[in-house]
Amino acid sequence: MFGNFLIGLREGLEASLLVCILIAYLVKIGNRRQLPPLWAGVALAVALSLAFGALLQFGSSTLTFRAKEALGGTLSILSVALVTWMVFWMRRTARHLKSELQDKLDAALAVGTGALVVTSFFAVGREGLETSLFIWTAVQATGDGIRPLIGALLGLATSVVLGWLFYKGALRINLAKFFRWTGAMLVIVAAGVLAYGVHDLQEANFLPGLNHLAFDISATIPPDSWYGTLLKGVFNFQPDPTLLQVIVWVLYLLPVMVFFLAPERIRPAPQPPKAAAAPATE
Repeated sequence: MFGNFLIGLREGLEASLLVCILIAYLVKIGNRRQLPPLWAGVALAVALSLAFGALLQFGSSTLTFRAKEALGGTLSILSVALVTWMVFWMRRTARHLKSELQDKLDAALAVGTGALVVTSFFAVGREGLETSLFIWTAVQATGDGIRPLIGALLGLATSVVLGWLFYKGALRINLAKFFRWTGAMLVIVAAGVLAYGVHDLQEANFLPGLNHLAFDISATIPPDSWYGTLLKGVFNFQPDPTLLQVIVWVLYLLPVMVFFLAPERIRPAPQPPKAAAAPATE
C-alpha cells in the first residue's frame, strides 16, 4: 500500500505542479478567459488515464493464464522503463521546468484555444498514463487489488491538496530534495516490480529458471504474516525468488541508484568571446 501511495503522490504531485504553473502564468499575464480550455485539456488527460487503466484491468481478465502472465511481465518491464526515465527526467529538468512550460504556453496562446487544450492535455496526460500503468503493474505484483488501489488514490488525493497549497503559497518545501528522495524510493519499488515482471515471464515460459530458487525464507518471513505483507506491499518482496529475479533486481537497482544519487555536474555558462585587440597604429 505504501509503495502505491508513493507512486500516486509522486506522479500526482508532478501533474499538480504542471497545472499550477500553467494556471499561475495565465493569471499573471491577465488571461483568465483561457482557463476553461486549460481545464478541458486536464480533464481529457484524466479521462484518458482512467480509460487506459480500465482497459488494462478488464482487458487482461479475458486472457488465458499464459497470455495474462506474458502481458503482465511485459507491461511490468515497460512501466519500470518509463518510471526510470521519468525520475531521471525530473532530476535533470526540474530547474528550468517552469520556463519551458511558460514558453510552450506562449506558443499555444499565439496559435489559439485548441493549441492550449492540447498543451495542457500533454502536460498532464503523460503523467497520467505512466501512473495508470505503474499502479496496475504494482497491484498485479502484490496480488491484492484493494489496498494498493486505496494507497494510490490516497497518494493522488494528497498530491492534489499539496498542489493547491503550493498555488496558494501556503506551503513551501524544497522540491529538489523532495523529488530526489521520492525518486530514490521509487527506484526501489521499480526494482521489485521488475523482478515481479521477470517472474511472470518465467511462468509464461518466456524466460527459463522458474524452478531455480535463489533462496527460500518463507518459514522465517511467511507471505501471509503482517510483516511479510508489509514487505511485499512496500518493496514487492518475495521470500522465495528465482535466481534470475535476484540477478535482475541487483543489476537494475545498484547502477540506477548510484547514477540517480550521484551529484549532478553543472556545466558552466559559456563565456562570451573576447573582443579582438585593435591593431596598433603607427
